[in-house]
Amino acid sequence: MNKISLLLLTTLLLGSAQAEPAKVRLWPDGAPGAKGQEDKDQPFILTWPAAKEKANGAAFVVCPGGGYGGLAADHEGTQVAKWFNGQGVSAFVLHYRLGTNGYHFPTQLIDVQRAIRHVRANADKYGIDPDRIGIVGFSAGGHLTSMAATMFDEKPEGMTNDAVDQVSARPTVAAPTYPVISMIEDYRHDGSRKNLLGPNNNDELAKHVSTETRVTPNTPPIFIFHTDEDTVVPAENPVGLYLACRKNKVPAELHIYRPGPHGVGLFLGDPVIGSWSGHLRDWLRNQGFFKPSKRAAVSGKVTINGAPVSWGSVIFTSEDSNAPVACARVMHGNFKLDEKAGPVVGKVKLTVSYSAADVAGLDTPDGTATTKEQKPGSGDWVIEIGEKQEPLTLEVTR
Repeated sequence: MNKISLLLLTTLLLGSAQAEPAKVRLWPDGAPGAKGQEDKDQPFILTWPAAKEKANGAAFVVCPGGGYGGLAADHEGTQVAKWFNGQGVSAFVLHYRLGTNGYHFPTQLIDVQRAIRHVRANADKYGIDPDRIGIVGFSAGGHLTSMAATMFDEKPEGMTNDAVDQVSARPTVAAPTYPVISMIEDYRHDGSRKNLLGPNNNDELAKHVSTETRVTPNTPPIFIFHTDEDTVVPAENPVGLYLACRKNKVPAELHIYRPGPHGVGLFLGDPVIGSWSGHLRDWLRNQGFFKPSKRAAVSGKVTINGAPVSWGSVIFTSEDSNAPVACARVMHGNFKLDEKAGPVVGKVKLTVSYSAADVAGLDTPDGTATTKEQKPGSGDWVIEIGEKQEPLTLEVTR
């Protein structure tokens, strides 16, 4: 082997070693109720910090699924952590205790609460914002995620009471993914219920952990992905959670795709189902999760060649790709957004869409036209948004 080949091999090996996540036990002195010292008895997280040049200070705890009897730690763990890293988000894959190893509720709730508290208590060490810690989980891990989102104030019997346990266990946002939700309805997943509840598998406890019954106005914003063809965990599960969120005025977004079996993970290779993670990314960005941003109320008028746009939209995009994107609907030339939905304060690029019928002789395949220019050849349309923004007059010339 020549020197160049040896140097390349050494570089690749070092790069692989540096890419390995650190393993951190949630209770260094031993987990409460542990039956031994093996990994199956001592819950831990694998830490996947975002690269410094891309990190935006946000973090996610990741809960792989497996029916509370195993852990799908690759496609619902490692792959998900790396995807979050690509968004500038640090990830922490939780290896919680399982029913097949003799651990039953409330052990899993204790473990997930501890994971969130550990990440928050060590925010400075991990270089993250303690106010931007989300949780995502798949299948039974989705149920664990929903418990974290709806039962964060519960103090289970057997939990410890050290300094970490004094930190809030409430996630900032939650993304239960093709989740088990109900343990009492006909569409429940019996395997998850059996493994979670163990010898205490009774209807009273099952109702207690049916998270559609645990939603309150203090539940954090929820994002849900599922498939209609899922016969293992039917779509009635996330629908029940979504409706409970609506009833309690909890911000929620539900995506149910028609095709797809249970347990797909990110499924990035599929051009349809694989798009769900893009919706999650957009939702997180517009929640201000990637970058907390001051937003402003805006209103105004849009004309095309001097006449009001009949219908269309105005999109306000910040120069910072982590910042929320605002979209205002235009009707009869007018648009309006309140402070919650408005553009971020500072420089934004405008994109204006309108009906092709608004321009004589203009014919487009979908009947709409879009421009990022105020007039042809003028370059990107950039304006400054102030905290107290005066009404805007946007004039498009074609």
